[in-house]
Amino acid sequence: MPWILSPKEIFSVSPVVPVMVIKQIEDAVPIAQALLEGGIRVFEITLRTDAALEAIKRISKAFPEAIVGAGTVINTEQYDAVVEAGAKFAISPGATEKLLAYAAKGKIALIPGTATPSDMMKALELGYDHLKFFPAEVNGGAAALKAISAPLPQLRFCPTGGISEKNVSHYLAVDCVATVGGSWMLPNDAIVAKDWAKITALTKQAVDLATRKAR
Repeated sequence: MPWILSPKEIFSVSPVVPVMVIKQIEDAVPIAQALLEGGIRVFEITLRTDAALEAIKRISKAFPEAIVGAGTVINTEQYDAVVEAGAKFAISPGATEKLLAYAAKGKIALIPGTATPSDMMKALELGYDHLKFFPAEVNGGAAALKAISAPLPQLRFCPTGGISEKNVSHYLAVDCVATVGGSWMLPNDAIVAKDWAKITALTKQAVDLATRKAR
Protein backbone atom coordinates (compact mmCIF):
# COMPACT_ATOMS: atom_id res chain seq x y z
CA MET A 1 0.00 0.00 0.00
CA PRO A 2 1.41 3.43 -0.97
CA TRP A 3 1.21 5.00 2.49
CA ILE A 4 3.64 7.61 3.80
CA LEU A 5 3.80 5.74 7.13
CA SER A 6 2.81 2.16 7.78
CA PRO A 7 0.49 1.28 10.66
CA LYS A 8 3.34 -0.76 12.15
CA GLU A 9 5.51 2.37 12.26
CA ILE A 10 2.70 4.42 13.79
CA PHE A 11 1.87 1.82 16.44
CA SER A 12 5.52 1.46 17.42
CA VAL A 13 6.01 5.13 18.34
CA SER A 14 3.93 5.17 21.52
CA PRO A 15 2.25 2.56 23.76
CA VAL A 16 -0.63 5.01 24.19
CA VAL A 17 -2.44 7.05 21.52
CA PRO A 18 -4.47 9.92 22.98
CA VAL A 19 -7.97 10.24 21.59
CA MET A 20 -8.44 14.00 21.25
CA VAL A 21 -11.87 15.65 21.00
CA ILE A 22 -11.04 19.30 20.38
CA LYS A 23 -14.04 21.56 20.86
CA GLN A 24 -12.30 24.96 20.86
CA ILE A 25 -9.72 25.53 18.15
CA GLU A 26 -7.62 27.73 20.42
CA ASP A 27 -7.04 24.68 22.64
CA ALA A 28 -5.57 22.55 19.85
CA VAL A 29 -1.91 23.59 19.98
CA PRO A 30 -1.71 23.87 23.80
CA ILE A 31 -3.18 20.37 24.20
CA ALA A 32 -0.71 18.95 21.70
CA GLN A 33 2.15 20.78 23.45
CA ALA A 34 1.10 19.33 26.80
CA LEU A 35 1.00 15.81 25.35
CA LEU A 36 4.40 16.23 23.74
CA GLU A 37 5.91 17.45 27.00
CA GLY A 38 4.43 14.37 28.65
CA GLY A 39 6.13 12.04 26.19
CA ILE A 40 3.49 11.31 23.53
CA ARG A 41 3.85 12.41 19.91
CA VAL A 42 1.17 10.34 18.17
CA PHE A 43 -2.23 12.05 18.19
CA GLU A 44 -5.68 10.89 17.10
CA ILE A 45 -7.88 13.95 16.55
CA THR A 46 -11.44 12.76 16.16
CA LEU A 47 -13.79 14.24 13.58
CA ARG A 48 -16.50 14.71 16.19
CA THR A 49 -16.29 18.49 16.30
CA ASP A 50 -16.29 21.37 13.84
CA ALA A 51 -12.77 22.26 14.96
CA ALA A 52 -11.20 18.91 14.07
CA LEU A 53 -9.87 19.56 10.56
CA GLU A 54 -8.44 22.94 11.49
CA ALA A 55 -6.90 21.37 14.58
CA ILE A 56 -5.14 18.79 12.42
CA LYS A 57 -3.76 21.58 10.24
CA ARG A 58 -2.54 23.71 13.14
CA ILE A 59 -0.99 20.90 15.14
CA SER A 60 0.72 19.45 12.06
CA LYS A 61 2.23 22.85 11.27
CA ALA A 62 3.23 23.65 14.86
CA PHE A 63 4.78 20.25 15.60
CA PRO A 64 6.27 18.63 12.50
CA GLU A 65 7.90 16.01 14.74
CA ALA A 66 4.46 14.73 15.76
CA ILE A 67 2.50 12.04 13.98
CA VAL A 68 -0.93 13.64 13.68
CA GLY A 69 -3.83 11.43 12.69
CA ALA A 70 -7.59 11.68 12.36
CA GLY A 71 -10.16 9.55 14.13
CA THR A 72 -13.84 8.85 13.41
CA VAL A 73 -13.21 8.75 9.66
CA ILE A 74 -16.30 7.01 8.31
CA ASN A 75 -16.31 7.60 4.54
CA THR A 76 -14.10 8.36 1.56
CA GLU A 77 -14.93 12.06 1.61
CA GLN A 78 -13.67 12.38 5.16
CA TYR A 79 -10.57 10.37 4.27
CA ASP A 80 -9.76 12.87 1.51
CA ALA A 81 -10.46 15.79 3.84
CA VAL A 82 -8.06 14.61 6.53
CA VAL A 83 -5.36 13.93 3.94
CA GLU A 84 -5.80 17.49 2.71
CA ALA A 85 -5.60 18.77 6.30
CA GLY A 86 -2.23 17.10 6.77
CA ALA A 87 -3.09 13.95 8.72
CA LYS A 88 -0.53 11.15 8.54
CA PHE A 89 -3.00 8.38 9.34
CA ALA A 90 -6.73 7.80 9.72
CA ILE A 91 -8.72 5.65 12.13
CA SER A 92 -12.30 4.53 11.59
CA PRO A 93 -14.81 3.21 14.13
CA GLY A 94 -15.82 0.44 11.73
CA ALA A 95 -14.82 -1.11 8.44
CA THR A 96 -16.75 -0.86 5.18
CA GLU A 97 -15.41 -2.46 2.03
CA LYS A 98 -15.74 0.85 0.16
CA LEU A 99 -13.62 2.79 2.65
CA LEU A 100 -11.02 0.04 3.00
CA ALA A 101 -10.63 -0.38 -0.76
CA TYR A 102 -10.36 3.37 -1.24
CA ALA A 103 -7.80 3.93 1.51
CA ALA A 104 -5.70 1.00 0.29
CA LYS A 105 -4.85 3.15 -2.73
CA GLY A 106 -4.60 6.39 -0.76
CA LYS A 107 -1.75 8.42 0.68
CA ILE A 108 -2.14 7.70 4.39
CA ALA A 109 -2.70 4.54 6.40
CA LEU A 110 -6.18 3.62 7.53
CA ILE A 111 -6.60 1.70 10.76
CA PRO A 112 -10.11 0.24 10.59
CA GLY A 113 -12.28 -0.48 13.58
CA THR A 114 -13.27 -4.10 14.21
CA ALA A 115 -15.13 -5.94 16.94
CA THR A 116 -15.71 -9.50 15.69
CA PRO A 117 -13.72 -12.26 13.96
CA SER A 118 -15.74 -11.62 10.80
CA ASP A 119 -14.79 -7.93 10.83
CA MET A 120 -11.16 -8.87 11.27
CA MET A 121 -11.20 -11.48 8.51
CA LYS A 122 -12.81 -9.04 6.06
CA ALA A 123 -10.17 -6.43 6.84
CA LEU A 124 -7.41 -9.00 6.45
CA GLU A 125 -8.78 -10.05 3.05
CA LEU A 126 -8.40 -6.45 1.91
CA GLY A 127 -4.79 -6.25 3.10
CA TYR A 128 -5.21 -4.74 6.56
CA ASP A 129 -3.31 -6.39 9.40
CA HIS A 130 -3.20 -3.50 11.91
CA LEU A 131 -6.65 -2.86 13.31
CA LYS A 132 -8.57 -1.02 16.00
CA PHE A 133 -10.57 -3.13 18.48
CA PHE A 134 -13.58 -0.95 19.25
CA PRO A 135 -15.36 -0.38 21.54
CA ALA A 136 -13.00 -2.49 23.57
CA GLU A 137 -14.51 -2.69 27.03
CA VAL A 138 -18.14 -3.26 26.02
CA ASN A 139 -16.99 -5.97 23.61
CA GLY A 140 -15.45 -8.01 26.39
CA GLY A 141 -12.20 -6.19 27.06
CA ALA A 142 -8.73 -7.64 26.97
CA ALA A 143 -9.90 -11.20 27.63
CA ALA A 144 -12.22 -11.11 24.62
CA LEU A 145 -9.55 -9.66 22.35
CA LYS A 146 -7.09 -12.33 23.46
CA ALA A 147 -9.58 -15.07 22.62
CA ILE A 148 -10.78 -13.57 19.34
CA SER A 149 -7.27 -12.91 18.07
CA ALA A 150 -5.87 -16.34 18.92
CA PRO A 151 -6.75 -17.87 15.51
CA LEU A 152 -5.61 -14.67 13.76
CA PRO A 153 -1.99 -14.30 14.93
CA GLN A 154 -1.02 -12.14 11.95
CA LEU A 155 -3.10 -9.23 13.28
CA ARG A 156 -2.02 -6.40 15.57
CA PHE A 157 -4.43 -4.14 17.43
CA CYS A 158 -4.99 -0.76 18.99
CA PRO A 159 -7.88 -1.37 21.40
CA THR A 160 -9.87 1.76 22.15
CA GLY A 161 -13.00 2.53 24.13
CA GLY A 162 -13.27 2.43 27.89
CA ILE A 163 -9.53 2.11 28.47
CA SER A 164 -8.02 3.94 31.45
CA GLU A 165 -5.16 3.76 33.89
CA LYS A 166 -7.17 1.07 35.73
CA ASN A 167 -7.19 -1.47 32.90
CA VAL A 168 -4.52 -0.46 30.39
CA SER A 169 -2.13 -3.08 31.75
CA HIS A 170 -4.64 -5.82 30.93
CA TYR A 171 -4.59 -4.85 27.26
CA LEU A 172 -0.85 -4.36 26.95
CA ALA A 173 -0.34 -7.85 28.37
CA VAL A 174 -2.11 -9.34 25.33
CA ASP A 175 0.41 -10.37 22.66
CA CYS A 176 -1.53 -8.93 19.71
CA VAL A 177 -1.80 -5.44 21.25
CA ALA A 178 0.75 -2.98 19.86
CA THR A 179 -0.67 0.19 21.43
CA VAL A 180 -3.87 1.40 23.07
CA GLY A 181 -6.11 4.40 22.49
CA GLY A 182 -7.50 6.41 25.37
CA SER A 183 -8.45 9.83 26.64
CA TRP A 184 -7.94 9.56 30.38
CA MET A 185 -4.91 11.87 30.21
CA LEU A 186 -7.20 14.55 28.72
CA PRO A 187 -9.90 15.17 31.34
CA ASN A 188 -12.45 17.71 30.24
CA ASP A 189 -12.14 19.74 33.42
CA ALA A 190 -8.43 20.30 32.77
CA ILE A 191 -9.13 21.39 29.19
CA VAL A 192 -11.87 23.80 30.27
CA ALA A 193 -9.55 25.24 32.94
CA LYS A 194 -6.67 25.29 30.44
CA ASP A 195 -4.62 23.39 32.99
CA TRP A 196 -2.01 22.16 30.53
CA ALA A 197 0.38 21.21 33.33
CA LYS A 198 -2.17 18.69 34.62
CA ILE A 199 -2.45 17.13 31.17
CA THR A 200 1.33 16.88 30.94
CA ALA A 201 1.50 15.23 34.36
CA LEU A 202 -1.25 12.73 33.49
CA THR A 203 0.46 12.00 30.18
CA LYS A 204 3.76 11.26 31.89
CA GLN A 205 1.95 8.91 34.25
CA ALA A 206 0.20 7.18 31.33
CA VAL A 207 3.43 6.69 29.41
CA ASP A 208 5.22 5.40 32.48
CA LEU A 209 2.42 2.95 33.32
CA ALA A 210 2.07 1.73 29.73
CA THR A 211 5.82 1.37 29.26
CA ARG A 212 6.26 -0.59 32.46
CA LYS A 213 3.34 -2.89 31.70
CA ALA A 214 4.38 -3.35 28.08
CA ARG A 215 7.81 -4.74 29.01
